[in-house]
Amino acid sequence: MRFLKAFLVTIFFALIFTSAWANDDDGEDAPATPEKAEGEEKFTGHGVFSEEELEVLSTSEKSHEFQAEVTRLMDIIINALYSNREVFLRELMSNSADALDKIRYLSLSDSAILGDTPELEIKISFDTKKKTLTVRDTGIGMTKEELIKNLGVVARSGTTEFAEAVAAGGKDPLSLIGQFGVGFYSVYLVGDRVTVASKSATDPVQHVWQSDADRTFKVGVDPRGNTLGRGTSVTIHLKEDAEEFLNEKTLRSIVEKYSQFLNFPILLETTKSVTEEVPIEPEAEEVVVDMDKEKEDVAVSDDEEADKKEAVSEKPKTKSVTKDVTSWERVNEVKPIWTRDSKDLTEDDYNTFYKSFAKDSANPHSKVHFSAEGEITFKSLMFIPEKASHDLYDSYHTKANTNLKLYVRRVLISDEFDDFLPRYLNFVKGVVDSDDLPLTVSRETLSQSRVMKVMAKKLTRKVLEMLKKMADDEEEANEASEEETEEKEEAAEGEEKKEEVAEKKEKNTKYSDFWSQFGKSIKLGILEDKGNKNKLSKLLRFKTNKSPDVAISLDKYVENMDEKQKHIYYISGASLEQVKASPFLERVDALGYEVLFLIDSLDEYVTQHLTEYEGNQLMSITKDGLKLGGEEKKVELYEEEFKDFTTFLKDLYGERVEKVVVSPRLTTSPAIIVTSQYGWSANMERIMTAQAFADSGSNKYMLAKKTFEINPRHSIIRELKKLSGEDKDSKRVKDLAELLYDAATIQSGFGLSDVTAFAGRVHRTIASDLNVDLAQLAEEAKAPEPKAEKEEEKKNVDELMDELNID
Repeated sequence: MRFLKAFLVTIFFALIFTSAWANDDDGEDAPATPEKAEGEEKFTGHGVFSEEELEVLSTSEKSHEFQAEVTRLMDIIINALYSNREVFLRELMSNSADALDKIRYLSLSDSAILGDTPELEIKISFDTKKKTLTVRDTGIGMTKEELIKNLGVVARSGTTEFAEAVAAGGKDPLSLIGQFGVGFYSVYLVGDRVTVASKSATDPVQHVWQSDADRTFKVGVDPRGNTLGRGTSVTIHLKEDAEEFLNEKTLRSIVEKYSQFLNFPILLETTKSVTEEVPIEPEAEEVVVDMDKEKEDVAVSDDEEADKKEAVSEKPKTKSVTKDVTSWERVNEVKPIWTRDSKDLTEDDYNTFYKSFAKDSANPHSKVHFSAEGEITFKSLMFIPEKASHDLYDSYHTKANTNLKLYVRRVLISDEFDDFLPRYLNFVKGVVDSDDLPLTVSRETLSQSRVMKVMAKKLTRKVLEMLKKMADDEEEANEASEEETEEKEEAAEGEEKKEEVAEKKEKNTKYSDFWSQFGKSIKLGILEDKGNKNKLSKLLRFKTNKSPDVAISLDKYVENMDEKQKHIYYISGASLEQVKASPFLERVDALGYEVLFLIDSLDEYVTQHLTEYEGNQLMSITKDGLKLGGEEKKVELYEEEFKDFTTFLKDLYGERVEKVVVSPRLTTSPAIIVTSQYGWSANMERIMTAQAFADSGSNKYMLAKKTFEINPRHSIIRELKKLSGEDKDSKRVKDLAELLYDAATIQSGFGLSDVTAFAGRVHRTIASDLNVDLAQLAEEAKAPEPKAEKEEEKKNVDELMDELNID
């Protein structure tokens, strides 16, 4: 879409500068080009024409003006520059804000310019009967000449002229960005006729501009007189397919989306139904004299007569009447707090803004508020939510990031960016506001310049710095808390007081809470952002065999490393329980080495991109070539002793394993299966084969070669070695060896390829242990004869009939 819009913009300018090289249609020559003044650069065509040819050409040169077909040009402006037609309202409000900024700026030196209209505001109203939408402001307004100049010349900007004039005088132009000529024409996305009434602060006469988006426009004195006081009113006669904008809810939504942070009040005309009580007018009634009633009244006492008169004088009867009441309601109540200094804001200010901006009921987890200066100046306020949204990683690679919104002078430019923040930071919510971001023809088409890349780089750095500080603060606070607790425990007397002190120990878990929600995003950053891989690696957290409950950083791991340890060890698996019970941990646990637990599906990919940290190579304890320091020499002592047994097992297992060797990593388990260094681990194989569109054939080359490792000190291995030496062709020995392989396969995290054969071996082993024959079956139970059942049933019926004396 971005390239398509750029292409259309190119066509737009190409049409403006369409050249007519041929003569007029009637064949007459165009007026000759005046002779060039002395010193003026002549047309040169070196490489195409010789000097003599250029001289001859100069005598017949004729001048023609670039031309553009106005109707086609307007069609491109209306339909090509904007991808969403609701932005017309944003453009009109932006123009109004520019006009209000200008009058406010001028009023600083001349307060009289505000006249009888001191209010600086924008009003939006609509008429469902006339099908019109009006946007009115109390800005600087335009004279007749300015209406012709600003609205009659495409891309003409009165605001730009004003800013340039002020800048030339050495004053601050407030960086006004309005491109009134182009932004204004977006109204024809929804309207087929537009009426602009404007009253300039310097002109006593109000003028009207009208056009139907064709070749012509009309400008004249407003016959209604000065109805505005000051400012501009744009009335759009909506097309039939644009009547959706005659809806209060729709207009409110657009204003809140694009312009809720403008400095000036935006008032929307609202209509509400109000129920009122109105008196019912009494009707004239015939008076009937009741003689009996009169007699009773005579007997009433003076006090009773007074009470009666008071009751008669009660309020008249009323009825409920519903009517429509029109009023102006401010839409942009939320203040752009990012424009203020962070020192002047409280946590409540940030929390209130975040809840309104992000439509979240919870307070933000953390925030970063900063101003960037340099090549481009901008302000930013970014938040990290308390919880990850349920669809955060759905369509991760195709869904645009809509959480970070770009504003230019508090007007929303876009809320869909693929590269503004890296995709792995798509959980960050916030605003970026620039006063001098370079814009092209419309506010919607941003210049894809180096400036945008600079902004993206600074935003990413700020988010990562915030996360790093959060992580460091947690580690420092927790270390200080542990030291303080230890001191208190030493000072406490008695075991009960020590336990009480330990229970009161408070942990800083702010980064841990973040990691539990968004840790996957940091891992995705390791895979996608090579430039920030080192920074992201410091944010990684893993549970270990020494810290199975609290995830630690790689820095903490390196700090805890044994002096003899040369590698960072890790193990991957489907769950924490699985890796904690893995036999691969036996030797490293005995040596006191710490092992990272990689139990997330992304962890395997992370280790492929992060092969070392702080000069320490990451090494899997489930793969071949594990170096534990000194254990390799012990293995050599057993290799000769078990040479025949390992050969027996290799012949039995065949192509299922590449080799059978003595293990350097086992202490209590009899056997294990490890994978080669450059293939998938058992966990990775599980992940890949579980993919919805996995093709076992295409990924076969990634399947790791397996090595079967035996524990030479284990009783099962030594006894099986003895039995295989006595009779290696024994069915029982082979079954036991196969069961050993099956058990090692499951313990190593692989799936069994032949479950039926496995079940058969288990059954044979059970039968052997129970000393029974698998083929021997007990005699089949026999059901009662059907005849006997019928005779018994008949007997019961006969007895029942006898009891009831039925013949």
